[in-house]
Amino acid sequence: QVQLVESGGGLVQAGASLRLSCAASGDTFNNHGMGWFRQAPGKEREFVADISIIDETPNETTYYADSVRGRFTISMDYAKNTLYLQMNSLKPEDTAVYYCVLRTWAYVGTYTYRSADYKYWGQGTQVTVSS
Repeated sequence: QVQLVESGGGLVQAGASLRLSCAASGDTFNNHGMGWFRQAPGKEREFVADISIIDETPNETTYYADSVRGRFTISMDYAKNTLYLQMNSLKPEDTAVYYCVLRTWAYVGTYTYRSADYKYWGQGTQVTVSS
C-alpha cells in the first residue's frame, strides 16, 4: 500500500521560505511521477508542481504552475524516497493546504497538471503566509 506523508508546513511571514517534505513508502517510485497540489479555503484545488522520475536522475522532467514558477522548486531524494518542495519568496496567496501526489506512469519529457492523473494523495500539510 502506497503511503505519502507530508511535513514541513507552518506559519511564516511574506518573503520567507519553507521546505515541504513528502515521505513515500510502499512501492518503487522509479518511472513514476510525483507532484504537489494545494487548496486554499473556499477555493478549488490547484496544481503546483510535477516531477517525472525516469531511471532516477538525471532524466527528471519538472513542470510548475505559472503562479509559483521561479519561486518554488520540486526535487526528489531517491535514497530517502522523499519528495521536496522548496518554497521561496512566499506570498499570502500561497496560503493553503499542500498535498503530495503520486502517479504510476512517467515518460521522458512528459509532465501533467491534471489531478485525475495522480492515483495517490497524502493527507496534506498547512502552509500559512502572513502579510
